[in-house]
Amino acid sequence: MLKTYLFLLAAIVLEVVATTALARSASFTRLTPSLIAIIGYAGAFWFLSVPLRVMPTGVVYALWSGLGIVLITAVAWVWQRQVLDTAALLGLGLIMAGVLVINLFSTAVNH
Repeated sequence: MLKTYLFLLAAIVLEVVATTALARSASFTRLTPSLIAIIGYAGAFWFLSVPLRVMPTGVVYALWSGLGIVLITAVAWVWQRQVLDTAALLGLGLIMAGVLVINLFSTAVNH
């Protein structure tokens, strides 16, 4: 199961890298960020395919999207100085709570 979670983590990290590059690609008019985005998303989907073999699709997608949202928001906050208000922080906290509930209490996840 550790291998499965490592592949999921790699998918999440690559998605965050790709999304960050996509924001810098200026609608695919800048070559380097565009290539990073394309390669990053391709890698993210490849890594995502491994957990999908052994975990329910909904659970994998919930973890991938939830953690991806939180991490890309953190990256944008730190690197691009995007401001988060109280409602945004509360929403991100609820997303993290959902990820924790799935991992700690769901019987759909094979621990």
